[in-house]
Amino acid sequence: MIIINSTKYLYFLLSSYLETGLFKYALFTIVMCIYVVIVCSNLLLIVVICMNRSLHEPMYLFLCSLFVNELFGSTGLFPFLMVQILSDVHTVAAPLCFLQIICLYTYANIEFMAYDRFLAICYPLHYNTCMTYKKAAILINLTWLYPFIAFTVLMSLSVPLQLCGNIINKVYCDNYHIVKLACYDTTVNNAYGLTYTASLIGIVFMIYSYIRILIVCFSASKQSRQKAVSTCSPHLASLLNFSLGCFFEIIQSRKTLLLLLFFLWG
Repeated sequence: MIIINSTKYLYFLLSSYLETGLFKYALFTIVMCIYVVIVCSNLLLIVVICMNRSLHEPMYLFLCSLFVNELFGSTGLFPFLMVQILSDVHTVAAPLCFLQIICLYTYANIEFMAYDRFLAICYPLHYNTCMTYKKAAILINLTWLYPFIAFTVLMSLSVPLQLCGNIINKVYCDNYHIVKLACYDTTVNNAYGLTYTASLIGIVFMIYSYIRILIVCFSASKQSRQKAVSTCSPHLASLLNFSLGCFFEIIQSRKTLLLLLFFLWG
């Protein structure tokens, strides 16, 4: 009979930090400057949209939600990184670790901005009817509510786990790496985690919207194409930044599991 030594750890050790000596102050300054730029630029844009009544339209409401999203996600990561860079011992209390996971994993969805641009470009005559201020507010609330509900289930599966270690091979807290420390079978956690990750980005919906937009643009005049590009650019920039970050995070964190799934399906 195999006896597994499991326990509830009060803290986690982040093992991916290297000893940088005095160079850590330069790293701290760089990370701090990036965070300050993110906060100031997004706050400025939010204030401009809120103060200018002519910008109180669905498109700018979605953009405002994107800016709040950037503040939410960056605040969940950058202050933590700055503290860890200056620390000699890279440990984090378990409650704070799970709090950071909540902030990063509930980084709000952004796919409804694609739907807004889809209506504005493909059905301009029906846009004001289909996309009202009230409908935009409902869609924005849904983009924030869904991740919190989905992640409540994810946390209910992860927090009670009995762990056989407390070393996380990353520079910040990550749910999948904590699940990997479990002493027992975590098939349910892995299945739900993959399902949650796949549904978070809504990539199929966004691809469909932009394919329809491209079809309309190619059949329109040059002036219409330029206008379409200018209205879609803010969301496309945020979308690419968000999606690429998610993609590389998924590949890095779940590469073993993804290879196993590929092998089984192949």
